Amino acid sequence: MRNKANILIIDDEEAIRDSFSQVLKREGYGAKAAKDGKEGLKFFKQDFFHVVLLDLKLPGPDGMEILRRIKEENPETPVIIVTGFATIESAVEAMKLGAFDYLAKPCSPQELRFIVKKALDSRKVFFENIYLREELRKKTEFDMVIGKSKAMEKVLDIVRRVSPSESTVLITGESGTGKELLAREIHNHSPRKNAPFVVVDCGALVETLFESELFGHVKGSFTGAYETKHGRFEVANGGTLFLDEISNIGLNIQAKLLRVIQEREVTRIGSTKPIKVDVRILAATSENLADLVRKEKFREDLFYRLSVVPVHLPLLRERKEDIPFLVDHFLQKYNKRARKSINSVSPAVKKALMDYDWPGNIRELENTIERAVVLSKGDEIGLEDLVYHGISASAPLFHSVGKKYKPLDEIEMEYIKTVLQAQHGNKSKAAKILGIDRKTLLTKVKKYTIQ
Repeated sequence: MRNKANILIIDDEEAIRDSFSQVLKREGYGAKAAKDGKEGLKFFKQDFFHVVLLDLKLPGPDGMEILRRIKEENPETPVIIVTGFATIESAVEAMKLGAFDYLAKPCSPQELRFIVKKALDSRKVFFENIYLREELRKKTEFDMVIGKSKAMEKVLDIVRRVSPSESTVLITGESGTGKELLAREIHNHSPRKNAPFVVVDCGALVETLFESELFGHVKGSFTGAYETKHGRFEVANGGTLFLDEISNIGLNIQAKLLRVIQEREVTRIGSTKPIKVDVRILAATSENLADLVRKEKFREDLFYRLSVVPVHLPLLRERKEDIPFLVDHFLQKYNKRARKSINSVSPAVKKALMDYDWPGNIRELENTIERAVVLSKGDEIGLEDLVYHGISASAPLFHSVGKKYKPLDEIEMEYIKTVLQAQHGNKSKAAKILGIDRKTLLTKVKKYTIQ
């Protein structure tokens, strides 16, 4: 359900307050009226308003002062100056200070409806621009690569059924299995597909910054808060919020997140007024949340809120029949980027790719094909192209190349490098995959001088 817009009217004329309120309420908006600037600021601090209608000539603090204070606290809030014809020059001056537009008194109901809708549209564009700027910074091409295995057919079936709904989805699977891509696929097939899809990487933020990132903060709320920040929930309003690696958030933030999901409203740090938000929540984790609940590291009530519809992405080694399909896809993708025309991989490469266990899953396969395309000198990827990036740590390592076999130490070194690379240098995860403890892995990294 979409939330109705809330409008604040600040005018010392009772007739204006009443007529504006009636017109706006008939249009389906919420409306609250204040008789002077002092009362208007009080209401503005108590509640959240999407648009403010502000008279310039007010008793007490005048309209210019009220405008300055509103824009300082909520710069994205459109303020429409209401003025008599004699003070239109002042209204233009107010627009230079940040007012959205002005409305001359007397005005018709049609004029009021039109300018309020225009202001609401501008506020929507403000948040869309924040979202689009972030999207342009991302280099990843979010084209969903599914495959044709039975395991992925089951995943696709769930996606088809859950996408049109408003249900919260919890996507589980190891690093590199494509959890964010699947979340985007759900969003792109939902009624919210034309609204923002906003990603929050819970694993990349320190807890002290996480609350500000999610809920936002007001200017001056803490040291370093030099301007008002709009939280991810606000930016995602009307669309989808994807919480990646949700298991990384602390119990304190979990409690606040649960309240937001239940109440569908957020409160910026340093503010007391709640902001209504309309978002669909998708979450993902590579951890077992049920285990974390048993260990009291994750709230049980939040776990049940997030896992309304659970979807598990299988490991690439559990769906190897998809590898040829994925290889063809990545070949086309990186041929285009590198401006090459590599149209195939050799039989030896196909065998190597199928024999390898892919600890980094689809992400590792994609990186491997990208590097092979860049480094290949011909129109076919050969076994020698894979040696550069450690795939030889699988099948190619154990086959002779030019009737020469590699020493055991070299095989171990290359495999450790491959796993570390797939886990982006995370030694704890790499040690787990290798079946050794972290201390042993550190010893081997030092022994082989692996960077």
